[in-house]
Amino acid sequence: GLEDSGSTHALVMELVEGPTLADRIRSGPIPVDEALKIAKQICEALEYAHERGIVHRDLKPANVKVTADDAVKVLDFGLAKALEGDASSIDISTSPTLSRLATMQGILLGTAAYMSPEQAKGKSVDRRADIWAFGCVLYEMLTGKIAFGGETVTDTLAAVIRAEPDWSLLPAETPIRVRVLLQRCLQKDPKQRLRDIGDARISLDEVLSGAPEAALAGTPAEPAPRWRRALPWAVAALIFAALAPPLALLYLRQVNPPPAEPVRFQISAPPNATVGNFALSPDGRQLAFTAIGSDKVVSLWIRPLNSLEARRLAGSESTGIVSLFWSPDSRYIAYDDRQKLKRIDVSSGEVETLCDVPGQIVLGGAWNRDGVIVLGQYPGPLLLASASGGSASPLTSLDSSQGEVADNFPVFLPNGKQFLYQRVSGAALRHTSVYVGSLNGGSEEKISKEILKNASDPVYVPSSTSAVGQLLFTRNGALMAQPLDTQRLELLSEPVIVVGHVRMFRGHGFFSASSGGALVYSPPDNLTGSYQPVWYDRQGKTLGTAGEAGDFSGLSLSPEGTRATISRVGAESAIWLVDFARGTSERFTFGASIATNGIWSPDGNRIIFATLGGTGVSDLYEKPSSGASDAQLLLASSESKSPTSWSRDGSFLLFTAQNPKTTRAAICVLPLTGDKKPFPFLHGDFDYQDGQISPDGRLIAYSSDESGRDEVYVRTFSPNPSTAASGSGGKWLISAGGGFQPRWSENGKELYYIAADGKLMAVEVGAGSVFQAGVPRVLFQTAVPGALQSRQSWDLTPDGKRFLILTPAQVRNEVPFTVLLNWQAGLNK
Repeated sequence: GLEDSGSTHALVMELVEGPTLADRIRSGPIPVDEALKIAKQICEALEYAHERGIVHRDLKPANVKVTADDAVKVLDFGLAKALEGDASSIDISTSPTLSRLATMQGILLGTAAYMSPEQAKGKSVDRRADIWAFGCVLYEMLTGKIAFGGETVTDTLAAVIRAEPDWSLLPAETPIRVRVLLQRCLQKDPKQRLRDIGDARISLDEVLSGAPEAALAGTPAEPAPRWRRALPWAVAALIFAALAPPLALLYLRQVNPPPAEPVRFQISAPPNATVGNFALSPDGRQLAFTAIGSDKVVSLWIRPLNSLEARRLAGSESTGIVSLFWSPDSRYIAYDDRQKLKRIDVSSGEVETLCDVPGQIVLGGAWNRDGVIVLGQYPGPLLLASASGGSASPLTSLDSSQGEVADNFPVFLPNGKQFLYQRVSGAALRHTSVYVGSLNGGSEEKISKEILKNASDPVYVPSSTSAVGQLLFTRNGALMAQPLDTQRLELLSEPVIVVGHVRMFRGHGFFSASSGGALVYSPPDNLTGSYQPVWYDRQGKTLGTAGEAGDFSGLSLSPEGTRATISRVGAESAIWLVDFARGTSERFTFGASIATNGIWSPDGNRIIFATLGGTGVSDLYEKPSSGASDAQLLLASSESKSPTSWSRDGSFLLFTAQNPKTTRAAICVLPLTGDKKPFPFLHGDFDYQDGQISPDGRLIAYSSDESGRDEVYVRTFSPNPSTAASGSGGKWLISAGGGFQPRWSENGKELYYIAADGKLMAVEVGAGSVFQAGVPRVLFQTAVPGALQSRQSWDLTPDGKRFLILTPAQVRNEVPFTVLLNWQAGLNK
């Protein structure tokens, strides 16, 4: 029944009392006669469903109940699919239910130990999948053991595809008909499998009715004379004596199973979710990934490989997560949350902050069994941290004279002391190599050694029999493998392509592997792009897009609101100018260096931007917005700098500078007239970022983590270097519950910012003799991604009625993960 009560909708279903068949089997094998009676009733239930075009697809002992009066109930048709119609004609993007789509090729559903081989491979299934599962259930009732098992889901699926049940476990009194029935049900080729569950019911009926075994074979009812019965046995003995040696060889050849074959299938993402990075747990049982859900909040998700659904990890909701990695016991996930490293207990959801991360962004991490964590970052060297908390310290060192910019994506080798990582260098950050380092490194020994050039994203998969495992890495968009001797730290033979193309983003390949033989990667065609500039009104209604989607890291609107600078990264790392009226987009900066964060002059005639060269330090340059002349160096120093705001009168530029020793961010002022000598405005033990000068030039809005999380503040501004950083004047907290990226309205009467949960907030402010700020109010929910929250991910038009926001591009399909089992079996082919 279906009941409605107000806004509550309820399904009314039958209450089935009694234990499940799984509960019954836990106490041991079920006697043959009892097992066959139960099996017959299961056949009757499946026959009834199949006649009505329904396939169960998740038949298992836990979905079967035996009532007190020995009636058998087959439960949980949650994965059932109507057989009518052509599934291939269904449009995935408009399909209302997953159950309808789930029998289509490429989607894996069901419980691993009872899946048919075609299910395990993600292929299309029909009623023969239920016949296979019935054979598994009957075998388990008779033996008390599952037919196909393994320590992990990966092992189980591999057994389903290539192994045979241990037929010797069947009770000696098992009738021949039942043995034959089991073998026909468990044929791996569905074409050779029993065609109809009704045939199984008929066979069990004959056994339960006491029909003689001979009747099936057509043997004579009357016994033959004794000598005639003995003659075949004598002849058989002679033949066996002659054939014993070759039969023995054949037996030995059969008991050694054939080599495993690679198995590939796909799993889907949560509905309405955009998937980011992901990591397979060390035990190969769970896939963790980041995603922006339908509520546009970034969080961690878990997808057990033996489950049909992913679940969000409550408590991981964040302003942004870029990297994630597992603890070696698969209990915790470590992840970054805006320059902080956190860990979450997968079972309890408890979240703990471990340390601060000085770099702009975390790029990969590794965790060994001693609780040591090695972190990658950009820019900067590898960091050494502890799983029990504390501060992070540099582990590697970079040589800026050689153009070395960052070390990231570390992974421990089996000894837990040595690790692999990726080093990024070159004027355009296009050179990546794989290095090996050691926790025991010191001044007397070199801590790093290059072992592979032109390679990214190292992942080591150990061998269970030797010190030579496989080094996985990406090169030119392909996922490759090459044997690595971990004792000599030398690569052997030549690399082999495992997957021709994987999804790449800013030089990073999306894949993950476990030591058990499972590999997960993202195909290259899942995303239309990285970010799309989207126009919104004050109510959050989409007004349109600005240009195409791309690998963008920031934008800034011109004073009149008709043009914008957009920072593009990747193969075409540069600042581009977009003209909305003309619908054009043209490159503004050139050269091998990376240019970002363009800021317009008040009259719109000039643009100041940051350029990151081979030294790993970004300097400030200025260029006419018309492009009439080349860029001119404006400010160079040992600190990395990024412009954030230009005063209305054109006299001052605010920029963020990162201290190379403490890695803390400070807000500094560069006078654009006079001696043009920069001076600090806010600096110290905290990060001060994204300074914005008010239209009247009297106030500066900014974000700071001095309270333990980023909040938006306002301070009075003095253009005098001697008093600017003295702390004199007023200071006011603007945000409530976290905030960043403040922006002033054109008239200075409103201040906007992005809240910690991604909402765009507005605050009325008064700049009279005493500054006053109103209560923050929500304008609308944005999808500002975590990777952009410390950058220029949004701006507003002068009238304050339209907002241009970098929004994650839409997903083309809902199958972002491809799982490849036994991938090493294909390396020699």
